[in-house]
Amino acid sequence: MPQPVYKRILLKLSGESLAGPAKVGIDPEYTLKFSNEIKTVYDEGVQIGIVIGGGNIFRGLSAKAAKIERVAADHMGMLATVINAIALQNAIEQVGIPTRILTAIEMNQIAEPFIRRRALRHLEKGRVVIFAAGTGNPYFTTDTAAALRAVEINANVVIKGTRVDGIYSADPEKDPNAKILKKLDYMDVIQQNLRVMDQTAITLCKENSLPILVFNMDIPGNLHRVILGEKIGSLIGGGENA
Repeated sequence: MPQPVYKRILLKLSGESLAGPAKVGIDPEYTLKFSNEIKTVYDEGVQIGIVIGGGNIFRGLSAKAAKIERVAADHMGMLATVINAIALQNAIEQVGIPTRILTAIEMNQIAEPFIRRRALRHLEKGRVVIFAAGTGNPYFTTDTAAALRAVEINANVVIKGTRVDGIYSADPEKDPNAKILKKLDYMDVIQQNLRVMDQTAITLCKENSLPILVFNMDIPGNLHRVILGEKIGSLIGGGENA
């Protein structure tokens, strides 16, 4: 039987992934679907940290938010990630997996504050850890939060679940001639301005030699295949066998 190629992962999901076709709000059916995908990896003994965005509830940089002062908008976005974390926690626990939410902004009645040693202890105890409220600071995206938390917990890889099969030369939903790029260096992403993650996140991963794997999370079983080392999606950095 194939064995997992990663011991500890940081899974980055967009807030929209919980919304389903509506792209806004939270669809319990989709949230449970992702939880079942996560369970297939958990059952392999992989330690899992998760960062989820908040764009299905509030996007700080959207046109609608243009008249809201940036710091206030970013704080609203952080709170949106907490709402999503609670929804995801509920769904993951429905499939029998213990979880903890750790937030960068203290809200003790809802979740634990982020403390690195506590996060590591939860992972070692077999709990899925959901990191919410971004980095706790404005002007940083949840992509950067994912890279930061991955480095802090010594994750082997950042795995970013998307709606497409990997990183393309252009937006495949808009350009039929877009080509998938299977293996890239960090500088390729920065120099070609490939908008898979923001440059702060890419740079942080580069400085810590942390590979990033981008794949289609909407295809059932794909997350499990990635964990077992199947060559799907696009890989940024990492060695030949990463």
